[in-house]
Amino acid sequence: MSLFQDAHLLVALKPSGLLSVPGRGPDKQDCLSARVQHMHPQALVVHRLDQATSGLMLFALSSDVQRRLSMAFEARQVRKTYHAWVEGVLPKQADWQTIDLPILLDWPNRPVHIIDPQGKPSQTRWRCIEHHPALPASLLALQPLTGRTHQLRLHLKAMGHPIWGDALYAPPEVQARSPRLLLHASELGLAHPITQLDMHWVCPPDFV
Repeated sequence: MSLFQDAHLLVALKPSGLLSVPGRGPDKQDCLSARVQHMHPQALVVHRLDQATSGLMLFALSSDVQRRLSMAFEARQVRKTYHAWVEGVLPKQADWQTIDLPILLDWPNRPVHIIDPQGKPSQTRWRCIEHHPALPASLLALQPLTGRTHQLRLHLKAMGHPIWGDALYAPPEVQARSPRLLLHASELGLAHPITQLDMHWVCPPDFV
């Protein structure tokens, strides 16, 4: 579960379907933070992944490091790359493309979010890596420049290319492409909060 650990932080792999932090009710107490804290009681949450998303999550091992890492996330100093299979064929390009669409919580239908001019500014970079050999689908690398809830899922839906297996934002035929959401947080990079050394962790998705 833990891919990296030093005296200040650790990086763990969250499987799809597991909560990042406890939810409401006794049936939602199993989560990645609880599993990490079972082994490392001092571990503190720094950021979260959607329950349906798999991939790398960072934990602080002290309140001071948690504060420093939280500030780095807020200042957009953490490099994050995701991979996802999406419906439709997108052009392969060397340059990153940017989606810039504001996101708002659809309060009556929460936790669903929507694209809305009154929403928070949200930017995602994307690049097509490969095409599916048999189906009209593309494997994308994604870099969220902001950290809005469901940002990648919603931005790709708005592009007309929903993620396979997305139970919230994809139409039924795209949901049926996969029993899980094919979205994975595959890379994290940042300056170490104590040593300032450049750190970079990679964990490729198992659906590539």
